[in-house]
Amino acid sequence: MLNAMPWEARDPIQPLRKLAVDEEWLDDLRQRIERLCEIASEYLDSDQVDCLREACYFAAEAHSGIYRKSGEPYIFHPLAVACILANVRFDHITLQAALLHDVIEDTHYSKEQLSAYFGAEVADLVDGVSKLTQIHFNSKLEAQAENFRKMFLAMAKDLRVIMIKLADRLHNMRTLDAMRPESRRRIARETLEIYAPIAGRLGMNHLCQELEDLGFKHLHPLRYRILQDAVRKLSGNRREIVSQLEANIDTRLRDEGIQARTMARGKHLWGIYQKMRAKHLPFKDVYDVYAVRIVVDTVDACYRVLGVMHNLYKPYMNRFKDYIAIPKANGYQSLHTVLFGPNSVPIEVQIRTEEMHVMAEVGVAAHWRYKSGDGQGHHTQQRAREWLQKLLDMQRRAGNPIEFLESVKVDLFPDEIYVFTPRGEIIQLPRGATAVDFAYAIHSDVGNTCVGAKVERRLVPLRTPLTTGQTVEVIITPTARPNPAWLNFVITAKARSSIRHYLKHLQREEAVLLGKRLLEKALTGRINGLGELPAERVRTLLREFNLNHFNDLLADIGLGNRFAALIAKRLLPEDDEDEANPPDTSAQPLLIKGTEGTVVSFGKCCRPLPGDTIIGYLNTGRGIVIHRDNCKNVASYKKNPEKWIEVEWEQRPGADFSAELRLDVTNKRGVLATIAAAISATDTNIETINTSERDGTTTTVHLLLNVHDRAHLARVMRQLRTLPETVRLARRG
Repeated sequence: MLNAMPWEARDPIQPLRKLAVDEEWLDDLRQRIERLCEIASEYLDSDQVDCLREACYFAAEAHSGIYRKSGEPYIFHPLAVACILANVRFDHITLQAALLHDVIEDTHYSKEQLSAYFGAEVADLVDGVSKLTQIHFNSKLEAQAENFRKMFLAMAKDLRVIMIKLADRLHNMRTLDAMRPESRRRIARETLEIYAPIAGRLGMNHLCQELEDLGFKHLHPLRYRILQDAVRKLSGNRREIVSQLEANIDTRLRDEGIQARTMARGKHLWGIYQKMRAKHLPFKDVYDVYAVRIVVDTVDACYRVLGVMHNLYKPYMNRFKDYIAIPKANGYQSLHTVLFGPNSVPIEVQIRTEEMHVMAEVGVAAHWRYKSGDGQGHHTQQRAREWLQKLLDMQRRAGNPIEFLESVKVDLFPDEIYVFTPRGEIIQLPRGATAVDFAYAIHSDVGNTCVGAKVERRLVPLRTPLTTGQTVEVIITPTARPNPAWLNFVITAKARSSIRHYLKHLQREEAVLLGKRLLEKALTGRINGLGELPAERVRTLLREFNLNHFNDLLADIGLGNRFAALIAKRLLPEDDEDEANPPDTSAQPLLIKGTEGTVVSFGKCCRPLPGDTIIGYLNTGRGIVIHRDNCKNVASYKKNPEKWIEVEWEQRPGADFSAELRLDVTNKRGVLATIAAAISATDTNIETINTSERDGTTTTVHLLLNVHDRAHLARVMRQLRTLPETVRLARRG
């Protein structure tokens, strides 16, 4: 029951008359409201329709005096949004929220007032759809990303949020002509990248296709018109052929005693355009495919119809898909097959039940249409919730809203493959997914600790793309951790966000440890450990730097954002030394093992090895970069002496290092095999090998090797110098 409205319910138009609104406008408003209520009355109770009518007049009063770019009163937009949802038979709560979806954002009414008038459920839905207008962002992209993040969080609580947003976007796209060309292109691109794929992911095929076609129209207007004209010209010729196909199929199905509806299935313009681009096909080759949909009563009848169709026309090999046994990610179910029709014309056939047909058109909205706890609508809504839960996991791992938005975009375009675990469980992945994507699809911990994979019981590299039907086994090691190089080939959003999250967490842990070592080194001779630092000075410094914890300060030091010597001076200023001349701590160099991760790295310019004389450079945000002391970059870095730190190798580094050699050899047949054999004899792994011909007789070979230390590299170089083909050999860097 509603609380008291700002007007008497017996005359809801009265407040609008007081605003001197045109009578013709009021008549138009009345007609639109009654049209909406008429649609809603087909499936809602009379009390619910009355609540809906109250929301209509409330929204009209709230938006009075506000007009759209087209010049029409703004209230016509929320009414159109509510009509779109009423045609899909959404509940009265959703329709009220649709009518009020811009009230919080664009009028003086607050969420609390909406909650008082219409209830907390309606107010929460409206708040979920509203943009973040009160927060300042550094860029439009950041604002867009944060708004999408907020919307997805609201979606996870109530799927109706995105239904309202999709209907809102659909009506905006239908009336986009009033906007400036650059705004039309921006909104159209956003629709094609985000909203249409979301509608598709939620199984709302009809909504998805209209959003795609409208986005295509405004993003590429010339291409849209050309394609539209081409389709219009050919449609007349096709109609007769399609009618003949439908008649042949109907006759055969009646002969087999199968009750079915047969209908032609048109291709939408965006789908044609995408197929032309992806497969580099001319229009005639894409459009010269006839599509038929057959709708029956039961799943058994679907498979019977499939047999009949394969008897009527020969099927194309490898063009059959059973989405009934293995539904798509959005819950879509149908049998798909491609047949050789009359005169070898390709015929695409979809076979589904009536319930599957409704699901294919309205997706998760079927849950509200049928109100069935165990029906297909509930099953599809459950799939949608599982997808949203994955998005929430990505959101928690993402470093910022922009990274989250990019992950969502990746996840919204799944051209699926289906692979099996060794136990026979089906794992659905996007096309092009690798063994690492498979590992993360099972569980984040499996992905983080995977070191290898077997496909059909054969070892394969982790970057190997998978294909439908393969059985994949992941090999894990508890001590393993994600490799940053995986980001170059994983394609699922979950894998990408999990790897980034782990590496960021790992980097912070290592930065804290390195920062502790650097600060202890800077405090050598003053105190015995960090525990002896004056607590009040530490708190004062943290407040000054706006840091919450001492570990945050250590992490900043480890990442090179702050200098340990200056921090030591601030913490123990009683030494009364000039800050420009920090205490000399070079007497105890920092020991480098070589197995450090993200905050201690080795310069690719000189590729230092254990045994080389080295020096460390504090690189802001990266930690310490180790160089050889004769590196060509050292001279330029010397301009910032405060960033240099004395470092030494530990006695047993216990890691492999990259070393680069340049080898000039006589150009002979089999010379590369000879070089590889010589290197292999020294128990050395070749990471990469590249060649370039200097002249007709000499070839330069660039080698990147994995070696233990400088002595190991010396053995390799001695071995290569013994080859008769060797002309010149040098270590690079």
